[in-house]
Amino acid sequence: MDIPEDLIYEGQFTIRTYEIDPSKKSTVAALINLMQEAAMQNVINLKYSVWDMEELNISWVLMRKNLKILRLPLLGETIRIKTYPAGSDKIFTYRDYHVYSKDNKLIAQSASTWLLMNTIERKIAKIPENIRLKGEYDVSNCLKHAKNKLPSINRVDFQKNFIVNWHDLDFNEHLSNIRYMQWIFETVDYYIENKGKLEELDIVYKLECRWKDTVQVNTQKINNHLYLHKLLRLSDNALIAQAQTRWEVYL
Repeated sequence: MDIPEDLIYEGQFTIRTYEIDPSKKSTVAALINLMQEAAMQNVINLKYSVWDMEELNISWVLMRKNLKILRLPLLGETIRIKTYPAGSDKIFTYRDYHVYSKDNKLIAQSASTWLLMNTIERKIAKIPENIRLKGEYDVSNCLKHAKNKLPSINRVDFQKNFIVNWHDLDFNEHLSNIRYMQWIFETVDYYIENKGKLEELDIVYKLECRWKDTVQVNTQKINNHLYLHKLLRLSDNALIAQAQTRWEVYL
């Protein structure tokens, strides 16, 4: 890989009891949280974390995430997460993640797209030149970052409403990107019945949600493995996210 070594972060994490589900495996949300913690350590080291840019009134916001899971780590298992900035353009920056087992086998990977938000105006902000310069290297060996539109649902097979509570907020004072994913999973029958494992998630974030907003998750089951999802902010019926999930099913 042609990513400069000083741009790469690698860290070890051990799966703890509060990060597992009834099968004693890491939840998907816990695994994503660890990946984002690795990314946070990376940007802290590179001096462009949210706290480094706080005086500029800008902060990172996740725009799209494609996650592929080969297997989920077990309770007590130590994993290694490798992450690095995977280039940028005028508006977006890209980041890759690779998760390895102790014996160096790939167990998950993710390609993500980020933008900067003006925390006062709540609008897209320009990427500072010093950050853009750090992205000038060969990214041909990086993961593919999807730019296609996700298919829209044409019927609702599962539906559930959620209220954004205070503990659902992140440091940007809006609904955590993890909550969008968790609420999507709550509408998948195989997930809540413990009969399936997530193989792939592709989610596009459209709008933010704030404290006390109500979010409606609408899900269409395409077949035994594929689901489409649409999330609405009920105060104005605005589309806040779309997603597609693929599942390995145990029947």
